[in-house]
Amino acid sequence: MLNYLWFFLAALFEIAGCFAFYLWLRQGKSALWVIPAVLSLTVFALLLTRVDAAYAGRAYAAYGGIYIVASIGWLAVVERVRPLGSDWIGMALCVIGASVILFGPRFSAA
Repeated sequence: MLNYLWFFLAALFEIAGCFAFYLWLRQGKSALWVIPAVLSLTVFALLLTRVDAAYAGRAYAAYGGIYIVASIGWLAVVERVRPLGSDWIGMALCVIGASVILFGPRFSAA
């Protein structure tokens, strides 16, 4: 369960960092937004290394589902846009997929 905490915190820092770049490059805000963007993305990378997984690729794949949940939350809370029904369905499917990747049985590829 600690993995989900690391995933969630990493997602918040990744989204915040990318949003800061978005504000600068798409919304015409000050170039000073690059400073918190880079710091936030650095914290994101450090947090993602805390995930307890044997392989980085599997951890990153599972993280994708949590990232989507956090993104929909960001959409609702920060950008004040109500998620659509398709957003909720897609989010649920992604969380199920991420859980299968992280906790599912391991089948041999051979």
